[in-house]
Amino acid sequence: MQTSSTDNFWQFDTNYWFQKLNSSDKGLSKTVAEKILSQSGQHKKNKSVLKKDFFLFIGQFKSPLMLLLIAAVILSAFLGDTTDVFIILFIVLSTGLLSFFQERNAGRFVANLQSMIALKSLVLRDGKEQEILSSTIVPGDIIFLKAGDMLPADCLIIESNELHANEASLTGESYPTAKIAGILDEKTELTKRSNSLWEGTNIVSGTAEALVINVGTNTIFGSITKSVSSTVETKFEKGIKDFGYFLMKITLVLSIFILIVNLLNHKSVIESALFALALAVGMAPELLPAITTIAMSAGAKRMLDKKVIVKKLASIQNLGEVNLLCTDKTGTITEGAIIVAGTVDGLGTENEFVKELAYWNAFFETGYANPIDEAVKKLQLATKTNVAKLDEVPYDFIRKRLSIAIKTDTEKLLISKGAFSNIMSICATVRLSDGRIEVMKQHQAEIENKYEEFGINGLRTIGVCYKQISTDSITKEDETAMIFAGFILLEDPVKKGITETIEELKKLQVHLKIISGDNKNVARSIALKIGIKNPVVMTGQELFNTSPEALNHLVRKTHIFAEVEPQQKEHIVQALRKTYTVAYVGDGINDVSALSTADIGISVENAVDVAREVSDFVLMEKDLAVIIDGIKEGRKTFANTLKYIFIGTGSTFGNMFSVAIASLLLPFLPMLPKQILLTNFITDFPYLSIASDNVDQEQLNRPGKWNLKLIRNYMVVFGIHSSFFDVVTFLILLYVLKVKESAFQTAWFVESVLTELFILFIIRTHKNFFKSKPSKYLFILSILGLIITITLPYLPIAGKIGLSPLPLLNLGIMLIIVLVYIITADLLKVWFFKKHAWT
Repeated sequence: MQTSSTDNFWQFDTNYWFQKLNSSDKGLSKTVAEKILSQSGQHKKNKSVLKKDFFLFIGQFKSPLMLLLIAAVILSAFLGDTTDVFIILFIVLSTGLLSFFQERNAGRFVANLQSMIALKSLVLRDGKEQEILSSTIVPGDIIFLKAGDMLPADCLIIESNELHANEASLTGESYPTAKIAGILDEKTELTKRSNSLWEGTNIVSGTAEALVINVGTNTIFGSITKSVSSTVETKFEKGIKDFGYFLMKITLVLSIFILIVNLLNHKSVIESALFALALAVGMAPELLPAITTIAMSAGAKRMLDKKVIVKKLASIQNLGEVNLLCTDKTGTITEGAIIVAGTVDGLGTENEFVKELAYWNAFFETGYANPIDEAVKKLQLATKTNVAKLDEVPYDFIRKRLSIAIKTDTEKLLISKGAFSNIMSICATVRLSDGRIEVMKQHQAEIENKYEEFGINGLRTIGVCYKQISTDSITKEDETAMIFAGFILLEDPVKKGITETIEELKKLQVHLKIISGDNKNVARSIALKIGIKNPVVMTGQELFNTSPEALNHLVRKTHIFAEVEPQQKEHIVQALRKTYTVAYVGDGINDVSALSTADIGISVENAVDVAREVSDFVLMEKDLAVIIDGIKEGRKTFANTLKYIFIGTGSTFGNMFSVAIASLLLPFLPMLPKQILLTNFITDFPYLSIASDNVDQEQLNRPGKWNLKLIRNYMVVFGIHSSFFDVVTFLILLYVLKVKESAFQTAWFVESVLTELFILFIIRTHKNFFKSKPSKYLFILSILGLIITITLPYLPIAGKIGLSPLPLLNLGIMLIIVLVYIITADLLKVWFFKKHAWT
């Protein structure tokens, strides 16, 4: 355990901290690490399942309206109305249990998802390198870092090689910070602590071995997140919240108004209060949080079946809004299985020497793992040579090259490979096919023409250069006066069926743009192969020379962005977001800023840590078809959530508003409080099954969009429609059939429940309801609710809930009213959605 403060750890060397943390250069043993973890209190202690379930159940009743209703019920019990108390409590508890079980299942699934994408780190335990969950790292652990890794703790560097870290999340500094082992003054400011690494930052380039000093809330990042907790709302979450407040205001105003009117009409105080509260609960969208959670978790479950892991559950709704997909070509447009098509000299002749240089450079690379080096390592050399690695300057996105120093039986060489222009910039001479070395200027034009030719033919080219050295160590400064050896020619075939996949995207009204660091000629060649006619290509240099205002206009017309820098990807996405809802697919360090900027960030399972961390979704396969499945599921979840909102603002609101009007004119309550709650209870079952309902293909083909104005218009139109039929029912019962209190309440109860059940079938589709097939559970639960509603007045328990048997004439008239309601509501629905151009 720690025996002294670690607040200013950068002022001591690693030997000091090995002693203080009871560690060594061999790291900790597994037993010691587990003991430290259990004693530190830094790891999250899981609550017992029973405790979590208890708090979730209690949470179902925490709304102010529900608490007031429970208080009123308890007051009724003291006044002796025990029958009503038990009935109302039974309905309230049953509704809470129903919602509880659905939310608990959803929560458990989400927890399983999170465990699938938990970050892992490479540490030294028991003297061996092993990968463990980042959350189980403790002070004293030795951690190994490479480009793309997220820092899980505050660390002191033991040794490093060309290490650069992105510390923008802590310091605001946008450029990577150079890091190296050493000892610094105690008062060194944060931005200059070059021997330290901080939790929440990430490695941009290079490699390192570091000693973990602080974890959890003891880190700088941990102390900030502990004191400042902020969650970014998605567009849909904000829309739901605004809608909830909007409906709640109407509910409260109406309920208070009804309470006052009933009291002025000298009706029972307790009964009037219960009626007003039951009315408020009936109108309030109390199931909305549960519906959204259940719909999103159901969507996440379906997406997992389609090989998409949902990292941020609330983002599912945003995925439904996506109408532009930005992606690199590798792995999505192309197979992602890079093969070496050739190793040639500067004039295009196959060359064994270039192959050897390329192979040894890739073979000894330890920094930024990538598919190009994996492909090069598969090359078969003609001769076996004894080669040993001396040193390495890792790849970074500024130099765009990787340098390796090797020693053969006869010489020491510095070999560099990387982007063609970056390799050419450090070369003074060129090696010809016969082995002669000549000045670069004599052959530069011919070499550049060859580079262009390879690109036009769809081959990606990597430049290779070398020089002899006399030392065993190298730095970036040694990358000068190099000899250009030739090209590595890479091929990544276009995926089979990609043109059909792109057509499917078009059907979903999702545009596609390719953003790549590759040569413009290679990018254009790929575009032509996938069916883009006359592709418009914009290069990184053109972007650099374009003003922000002009860029906003040009990005809409451009199909492919080629030769772009990592920071330019972010600028492109920012410009595109002014016109589109953008999803960005990326897996490397150079994609991180764009992933963060996009409306939806999509990474892949084998992406670098930092890319997965900032993403909303993680693909188990880097495939456009998988993303299409994800977009469809996002739209399905979006559509199903809106179904409940439409129901809540249509029939439910109309029915309750009608009950409020009737209470002004009748000498008795139009419905008893327990009957209002029972109406809610019966309809809750099919309403909760909305989360897994089928969605029409027409709705899947359009991006979803949150539109509060549309919802308000819908509420007015369908609220008036629903209220009209309620008033007709009210007039027929009172003046035609001339029924008394119990018969009136029973008939209205039957009409209210049936209209609320049938409106679900009508609103769930934008077509005529009989042209769209509902899900099995929604259909079964709705039919069950229908049967219960019609038979309830004839059961022995009817009197306990204030219902009485309906004469067949009365029941028949109610069913005719409901039938006319269904027909007119369906016609009105089709007209409404055509008129309001649903998008």
